[in-house]
Amino acid sequence: MDCKHMVLITGSSTGFGRLIAETLARHGHTVFATMRDPEGRNAINSTEIRALAKRESLPLHVLDLDVTDDASVDRAVRSTVEQAGRIDVAINNAGYGLVGLAEALTVEQAQRIMNTNFFGSVRVNRAVLPFMRRQRNGLLMHISSGAGRVIIPSFGFYCASKFALEALAETYYYELAPQGIESVIVEPGAYQTPVFGNIVIAADEARTDTYGAANQIGPKVGAALTAAAGNPQELADAVLQILETPVGHKKLRYRVSAADLGVDEINALSEAVQSRLLEAFGLTADTAFVQTSTAGA
Repeated sequence: MDCKHMVLITGSSTGFGRLIAETLARHGHTVFATMRDPEGRNAINSTEIRALAKRESLPLHVLDLDVTDDASVDRAVRSTVEQAGRIDVAINNAGYGLVGLAEALTVEQAQRIMNTNFFGSVRVNRAVLPFMRRQRNGLLMHISSGAGRVIIPSFGFYCASKFALEALAETYYYELAPQGIESVIVEPGAYQTPVFGNIVIAADEARTDTYGAANQIGPKVGAALTAAAGNPQELADAVLQILETPVGHKKLRYRVSAADLGVDEINALSEAVQSRLLEAFGLTADTAFVQTSTAGA
């Protein structure tokens, strides 16, 4: 890829997505910051981003994209390619939190979070990959979480959505390597973003009421996460560094957090196990699977 990239980011109205969009644009990358309904529910956020782009002369554009809608994703990707001529990087950032005892979450709530946090990336990747394949290069970046490697009680379905995302992203890492397309996973820890104020609560209160003292798990975990939350700009800076790492030198996983909580240990073990598994199936470097390091920093 060229030194400066054409980047599409999902979930850019606030939080990580917006910080990433602004940070990349300030470093010369052309960014298409996407969000749902930029002329309606996100009108204030989109107006602020456009004003920033004008004020600082940034290559930063706003696009309408709902990751839960196939047609919306396809329109946004086509618009990006029409305006920029290509698409180098897709950053799958859109997502939200869901907290509550697993039994107390309704099936509808479980389906909704998977539709955003997991299937949203499926849709975006399917939309951008044909263009990246023609270019013979590209980068899929997946904003996962430390909760995509460890289990946090009362965050079970959020963890499940991130575990699924990690599996998908690692699959792409192996399958797309022969085409010159990279897939990476970013695993943030706790950071102070609007996600804390937008967490959805388990809806089935009747089920919750049967758990007694276990009802305190969620508040305890939430308090601990809030107390440990760092400056989210750290995540945006890490994304910039990863994006600007030369092709062939990126790792699969990057933990971005002051606290490890065992994520690095899990990643290192996973790398060793995966290496043996791939070798057992005859999927090694000499068969075009060129990546060799998957552990996070």
